[in-house]
Amino acid sequence: MTHRLQIVNIDDGTECGVNERGEIQLRSPTVMVGYFNRPYETAQVKTEDGWLRTGDIGYVDDNGFIYVVDRVKELIKVSGFQVAPAELEDILLKHPAIREAAVVGVPDEEGGEMPKAFIVTRDGTHISEQEVNDYMKDKVSHYKYLRGGVSFLSELPKSPVGKVLRRSLRDENQARSCVTVK
Repeated sequence: MTHRLQIVNIDDGTECGVNERGEIQLRSPTVMVGYFNRPYETAQVKTEDGWLRTGDIGYVDDNGFIYVVDRVKELIKVSGFQVAPAELEDILLKHPAIREAAVVGVPDEEGGEMPKAFIVTRDGTHISEQEVNDYMKDKVSHYKYLRGGVSFLSELPKSPVGKVLRRSLRDENQARSCVTVK
């Protein structure tokens, strides 16, 4: 029985090389054929040549180990570029003043979306939005800058199992950007 895995570029579907991030796809006799009586949903997760789109972003390292680093649906689309929130969060979490961080895409009239960070600082520390941006500047490409801003929270909204509720962060951002005109 043959089980296969490939990692493909999200934009053009070409196979990724070693240490290149892309969508993880599987093909095997044990992988589902499709959703029963749901052709549209099946077409969303199966390629024409039979690969199952897992929705996971990952890569294979030099030793052949597979790493899952994000979800396709969480990617932020910035002026045609795909930005993985987990990549930015990993960098933010290396700052000594940052205890928790979550990054989401917020609307941008020019480029579709832009990254915005929600940060919880460590007790007894303080960091400004400018300090966060300065910290990130030499660590990421220009399109990954936190152009959507930085918000500081006392805690991140989480599910009962501890998963960050990104939708709540997007909703909070939307509520803050709405202005009532009388």
